[in-house]
Amino acid sequence: MREIILDTETTGFDPDNGDRIIEIGCVEVENFIPTGRTYWQYINPERDVPADAVAVHGITTDFLKDKPTFGEVVGDFMDFIGNNRMVIHNAEFDIKFLNAELKAFGYPSLRMKDHIDTLQIARQKFPGSPANLDALCRRFGIDNTNRELHGALLDSQLLAEVYLELMGGRQHGLSLARENLSGTKTKSSETSSSGKPYREPREFLLNDAEKQAHAEFLSQLSDPLWEKYGS
Repeated sequence: MREIILDTETTGFDPDNGDRIIEIGCVEVENFIPTGRTYWQYINPERDVPADAVAVHGITTDFLKDKPTFGEVVGDFMDFIGNNRMVIHNAEFDIKFLNAELKAFGYPSLRMKDHIDTLQIARQKFPGSPANLDALCRRFGIDNTNRELHGALLDSQLLAEVYLELMGGRQHGLSLARENLSGTKTKSSETSSSGKPYREPREFLLNDAEKQAHAEFLSQLSDPLWEKYGS
């Protein structure tokens, strides 16, 4: 299962007010494990970057002047994400910006329901607790000491680790359904009082040849315990 962990940085909060994407970072994961493939691109928004936005991500107008526009990179970006599901923290924000850019260049919109919002997952799992990326890194013991400012690729890499933990941690996928003798599946969540999976006791029966071999073995021993206490 291929998924894309995605983050963006922007000039502001609302594309309807003329704000644009200035950085995209993506991390590819397969079966919840990062593959090492990434997509990272700074983008010239063809407008200024306000000072309050620079304070968040540190990306200035001058830095972006020689970077490609979204129209110049959209093909490579779409090739990287393909038709795969994206995993985004506060997905509504990023999807709105991406759709504004895609629409401007004649691409179909991304559907919100096709993607995963880790912010919503975190709020459901930990109601009342902070659910921003820094808070989740602290909760799961993920090193985010390099995150002095927001950055799309770094945040995507951190989010990939957070997503793994939200989906069950490093043991995700080990709690597989097992099949019983009739071929139907039973849930692996059935546990004994010790917390370990419950398994029906097995009965081991000896055939006549095995019983004969056992008797011959005992005849070679002096005063065997089996003869005293039964075999």
